[in-house]
Amino acid sequence: MNLPSRLLPLLAGIGLFGAALTVLEPAALAAEEAKVIPAPKLKAAESGKQAVAVFAGGCFWGVEGVFSHIKGVKSAVSGYHGDGKANATYDEVSSGRTRHAEAVRVVYDPAQVSYGQLLQVFFSVVADPTTLNRQGPDSGTQYRTALVPTSKSQAQVARAYIAELDKAGAWKRRIVTAVEPYKAFYPAEAYHQDFMFKNPTHPYIVRWDAVKVSNLKRTFPALYMAKPVRG
Repeated sequence: MNLPSRLLPLLAGIGLFGAALTVLEPAALAAEEAKVIPAPKLKAAESGKQAVAVFAGGCFWGVEGVFSHIKGVKSAVSGYHGDGKANATYDEVSSGRTRHAEAVRVVYDPAQVSYGQLLQVFFSVVADPTTLNRQGPDSGTQYRTALVPTSKSQAQVARAYIAELDKAGAWKRRIVTAVEPYKAFYPAEAYHQDFMFKNPTHPYIVRWDAVKVSNLKRTFPALYMAKPVRG
């Protein structure tokens, strides 16, 4: 769709949002269900007090919202990955004409949370890995699911985990989440950062993203942190 679907609430005053939401309702099912899966068998070689990983899972508001509630995460920043700096803007990316995906850069302490655990959360509560270029009501290549490792070890774990989940038949359909080489990450505009924290009653957050954080709290209580990290 030309207009980013999460901006549809802006049309509520003229009665269009409710109608659009009714039409899109069936697409909500996958986003609402947590699917708890085993952690990766292969562990990433991680050391030091800080590591970085990038995840693309549809609208970055919800992806950022989930990761910001995980213990050991130091920051979760919404942005764009996959193309150049010149078109790393919300208007350009939302048009679907770039190679960017909405993504989140996660900085974490490997001593508190592993890359494998972040992957487990991603596949369990963040995104449906079987829908190509679509998450919930949002469609287009900018809403694809992708893992963007920042080290050789992360890349090995990511690829092995996807193969492991496919072999186990964790989903009825094949996983289409790609493992993409890291290029450059460009932070999104300031108003997108900490969006869920700042706008908890926004219709899109209430309908599509708050449930993801609730699923994190319910299914991964040992990892859940009530107060989200900012930025």
